[in-house]
Amino acid sequence: MNTENRVIFTKEMKKDYKILIPNMCEIHFELLLRVLRQHGYNAELLHTNGREIVDEGLKYVHNDTCYPALLVIGQLINALNSGKYDPHKTALLITQTGGGCRASNYIHLLRKALAKAGYEYVPVISLNLSGLEKNPGFKLKPSMLIKFLSCLIYGDLIMLLKNQVKPYEINEGETDALVERWITKLIRFFRTNRGCDYFSMKAILPRITRDFAAVPVNKTDKIKVGIVGEIYVKYSPLANNHLEDFLISQGCEPNVPGLMGFMFFKTDNRLEDIKLYGGKKLKKAVMKGLMWYMEKIENCIVSATKAYGDFTTPATYKHLRELIEPVMGYGCKMGEGWLLTAEMMELIENGYGNIVCAQPFGCLPNHIVGKGMVRKLREIYPDSNIVPIDYDPGATRVNQENRIKLMLAVAKENACAQDIKKFVS
Repeated sequence: MNTENRVIFTKEMKKDYKILIPNMCEIHFELLLRVLRQHGYNAELLHTNGREIVDEGLKYVHNDTCYPALLVIGQLINALNSGKYDPHKTALLITQTGGGCRASNYIHLLRKALAKAGYEYVPVISLNLSGLEKNPGFKLKPSMLIKFLSCLIYGDLIMLLKNQVKPYEINEGETDALVERWITKLIRFFRTNRGCDYFSMKAILPRITRDFAAVPVNKTDKIKVGIVGEIYVKYSPLANNHLEDFLISQGCEPNVPGLMGFMFFKTDNRLEDIKLYGGKKLKKAVMKGLMWYMEKIENCIVSATKAYGDFTTPATYKHLRELIEPVMGYGCKMGEGWLLTAEMMELIENGYGNIVCAQPFGCLPNHIVGKGMVRKLREIYPDSNIVPIDYDPGATRVNQENRIKLMLAVAKENACAQDIKKFVS
């Protein structure tokens, strides 16, 4: 479909249209959703899942296209078909990066699918920072962008703490209830323009850690499992078949690297491009300024994690760059690029040597920096236990979970061998 003929989301539509958003990081996106509502948008996050989403996507997206595109488009069209929404008063929102990843084409694939399904009149809003598409009824104001960045920061810490507390909680459901309480508190702060500046975050982040440290737990021995992969499959319960919940049910403590690392990576890539190919001084100055600010916030997250309890502290972006330098060049940046490999290395260093690498069908860059680097990582870390899991329309949940169970069986054998070694020595 020609972009020039796209349906524009107008100022009038903002008043009575509902905006549907596909889900990914549940904590982060719940915060983002409520920020959108604060700014007058009637937005709703889709939590639907099941085989019908995949089947809906297969009707309108070629099965050679990457799995995340199929799921996102399938979830949105499934919502329009559900009868729950008036298609003539509904708009769809989707991110658009503009990079080398095929994710930049999702918006065009979605419009093509809508036309095929008879919904060509439904506006599609592009959420991007590159000026790729503009809509009079949806504008990213500076106040919104600041709150969005804050959502990523708070979301990362809450996700990190939740995964380190929930597997051990004595009172079932207490951790999830605490997550919801903090989401509500943060949105209340945002409503009065609090909690988004550096000094506010420096004060609030340790309070979040303190509350999670206060949850009654029974610290039994559990298998520590890291989760990496393509950004959508890595974070979306729809895409990875509720991988975090499955691991917890198997007696594991999951660890999912946060979104801030990806934000660092994308910003740093701009600086790397300027270094390699040249560029405008203003752009370089802006990117350096953003990196400086994010580093300050990152230090707050690290300090907050250490403030209370015995939580595993995430590595800094600077450390990730140092880890990957002997292994891969910084110019490897399609998809998650070198960051994916560096995250595996950091997880292994932090005691999460058992890793699930979530690979969507059709994502060539992630197969290279994910599955393609397993052998190299085993040379560097002989005790690492990494299993690449393919997520695609033809892969069954049972098969995926059985492969993960085999990885966990190896993890238990390794743990027993280490215990025997310590006892003998």
